Amino acid sequence: MQLPAPEHFTSRLRSPAVAARVGSWLGIAFGICFLTGVYSHVAQLPDPWIPVPTRPVWLYRVTQGLHVATGVASVPLLLVKLWSVYPHLFTRPPRARRDLVLHGLERASIGVLVAAAIFQLVTGIANSAQWYPWAFSFRPTHYAIGWVAMGALVVHIAVKLPVIRAALTTDIEDPGLDRPTMSAHSSLSRRGLVRSAWVAAGLAALATEGSTVPALRRVSVLGVRSGDGPQGVPVNKSARAAGVLESAVSPDFRLVLAHADLTVSLTLADLEELPQTTADLPIACVEGWSASATWTGVRMRALLDLVGAPNGVPINVRSLQEHGPYKATILPGNFADDDLTLLALRLGGEPLDLDHGYPCRLIAPNRPGVLQTKWVTRLEVSA
Repeated sequence: MQLPAPEHFTSRLRSPAVAARVGSWLGIAFGICFLTGVYSHVAQLPDPWIPVPTRPVWLYRVTQGLHVATGVASVPLLLVKLWSVYPHLFTRPPRARRDLVLHGLERASIGVLVAAAIFQLVTGIANSAQWYPWAFSFRPTHYAIGWVAMGALVVHIAVKLPVIRAALTTDIEDPGLDRPTMSAHSSLSRRGLVRSAWVAAGLAALATEGSTVPALRRVSVLGVRSGDGPQGVPVNKSARAAGVLESAVSPDFRLVLAHADLTVSLTLADLEELPQTTADLPIACVEGWSASATWTGVRMRALLDLVGAPNGVPINVRSLQEHGPYKATILPGNFADDDLTLLALRLGGEPLDLDHGYPCRLIAPNRPGVLQTKWVTRLEVSA
């Protein structure tokens, strides 16, 4: 079977003018998705290499919502972009050595970019749906391939910059950059195709953003969380899945505070007798969903003062959860000292539901939901 040649593709829609415009918006979406993804990754590190602030309290909610929205919006943009440049896949390599090097560099960068982009979008969407049909760890792999994708994108832009500049500085219907065989017209104009790609990207984002923006939940048919759940807040891991159905409600439950040689053990009744603080804080998860809630509990700083813990030190937070990577987390010092960081006992004025971490859970401002440890049983100063 003979492979097709570029001249076999005659549609005027497969134009550099279309590819450059759709590619520009795809690059913007990828850039936002990459930067917000880096922030999410750093926010989950025990010892982040850049400071993660506690204010504004909604920052992680917004950045992770943007991360998922731009990732989903990239899907139709990528499909249109690939369709428009598909004929170039069959371009024969040039014979001149210098041109051959540039051609090879372009092909290599495109191959890496397309593979990495598809991998990122597929695994990212699967993560949003909490579906993991693979053996590798999602977060570090997704983070690493994100850097690969952005590196390939930079190389691709550098190689194609003259064509991109020429395409963006001329009218979209100008045939100056077209191949001679591009003569087939259709009922859809180039401008109409680009606008259709924008609309498709917007609709894709709208169909998922209800997980972050409550006002959009009725129209976000693909949102992974509707906002439903015990006490009006969604749940990722239930008490049953965490294996705490008995230990969390046991009368023997104690919260242990430890610093150096000093240890304090508190019952739930002891915690309820301490001064209580109420705060309105969102909980936002890496899958892109978030919800605002009113939490009541004891300030983390007040608990640490009971064992003389110094300011600014990280805290080991341990859960009754028996298995899983987040049965123990590190709370950085600036979060531990923040007045809004609570060991929450109540949600919406009622005792925590078992699936929300009863008898007590961590809730801190601007912190990934996966690190808002539930069923807390021990707080230990790690330095």
